[in-house]
Amino acid sequence: MDSTTIIGLVSAALTTGAYVPQAVKTWRTRRTSDLSLSMFMMVFLGTAGWLVYGLLKDDLPIILANIITLGTSFVILYYKVLEVRQGEKRLIFIEK
Repeated sequence: MDSTTIIGLVSAALTTGAYVPQAVKTWRTRRTSDLSLSMFMMVFLGTAGWLVYGLLKDDLPIILANIITLGTSFVILYYKVLEVRQGEKRLIFIEK
């Protein structure tokens, strides 16, 4: 493994790892009220694009980082969408 790949793997581990604490907190609390839905939708779609790019380029650091980031951002996005939908149901109930 050359030094460029090692730099890529270390960088991927750091940027990907940044999502893990938020995903764990979201999983445990089931709360995402302070998080932006549009931001996490953009992160999720952008990460999916990077994964496709990594697969097309056969670039291991990009592939691994984006598989993990896709998973963690999906957890956050899933709970955010649930929270938004529950908020909409509460608004409908209040208005009636």
